[in-house]
Amino acid sequence: MPPRRTIRIAIRRFRAADAAFWLVLTLAVSVGGLRAVEGVPAFARLLVPPGLMAAEASAVEPAHVARLPLEVPAQASPYAPAVLSPVAAHAMPEWLAWRVRYAKLSGQRAAPAAAPAPPAIAIVIDDLGNDPDAARRAIALPAAVSLAFLPYPDETPALARAAERAGHEVLVHVPMEPDGNADPGPMALSPELPAAEIVRRLDWALSRVPGYAGINNHMGSRFTQSRTALIPVIERLAAAHVFFLDSRTTPDSQVVPLSRALGVASAARDVFLDDVETRQAVDGQLAVTEEIARRGGVAIAIGHPHAVTLDALAAFAARAAADGYALVPASAAIRRKTVRDLEASK
Repeated sequence: MPPRRTIRIAIRRFRAADAAFWLVLTLAVSVGGLRAVEGVPAFARLLVPPGLMAAEASAVEPAHVARLPLEVPAQASPYAPAVLSPVAAHAMPEWLAWRVRYAKLSGQRAAPAAAPAPPAIAIVIDDLGNDPDAARRAIALPAAVSLAFLPYPDETPALARAAERAGHEVLVHVPMEPDGNADPGPMALSPELPAAEIVRRLDWALSRVPGYAGINNHMGSRFTQSRTALIPVIERLAAAHVFFLDSRTTPDSQVVPLSRALGVASAARDVFLDDVETRQAVDGQLAVTEEIARRGGVAIAIGHPHAVTLDALAAFAARAAADGYALVPASAAIRRKTVRDLEASK
């Protein structure tokens, strides 16, 4: 065979071997990492023609090329970068080592106790909607006061939107059947209704109050005793991710335990402010609310849009912070009560 043809064939074979070498090496490193790199010399001897690597090694280096020795430690430092070929790393700087030691020592000591939160009080004004002027007076109270609107008055949607714009937390004051002969109003929930009708009436009530964050019961001393009747209500609230404040019109209410069991935030009111409609009586009930908050960290009081109640609340809200109380929305009080109850049950 002519010498030139033999050379061309050898060059083509070398190029094919060279391409195969780099392809296989790339795949090996991606799978085997450093172990693959350790086997490169043996692998190269299989693919590269004998004598070629020796010839390359014996070639004279250009004068301008510098070769720096690289010593690889047996075990890479934990502070070295994670690279394909481990590199030597300096020891941790003393200033950083001191901070690490200090952090470890500090972690063994008890963390300083946080300053206790002030007792929280939530005020809810319900029965709103029938008297627009009284509702507007309630809306003028500080935004931390929560406002609960009856669903059936014509003015309710507009008033609820105004309350939300003013920063109040808005509730739907859902009519529910009481014991006795009192009339809770149209579309009230009754234990005698089938579940589908209970949900239909509840959905109607929710649709009438824009921007609601939760509900509380209007009357309902009979309805809230029935676990069977409450289940479709609470399941609907769970789907809407809203809370259920129990107005607690009966000591036999099942609202809180059932709501919490079904994943709905819930707590009960502690005080009715204005069963007696005098300023002295309302102020006295506010004092009871403060005492409950002092003892238990949180209290929920419900009042109504009577002139005497609104006057008393305006004065109370103005001095609450100075007296050491935090006025909070109903949802915040429900969260605090829930956490407190869970910790007490441990």
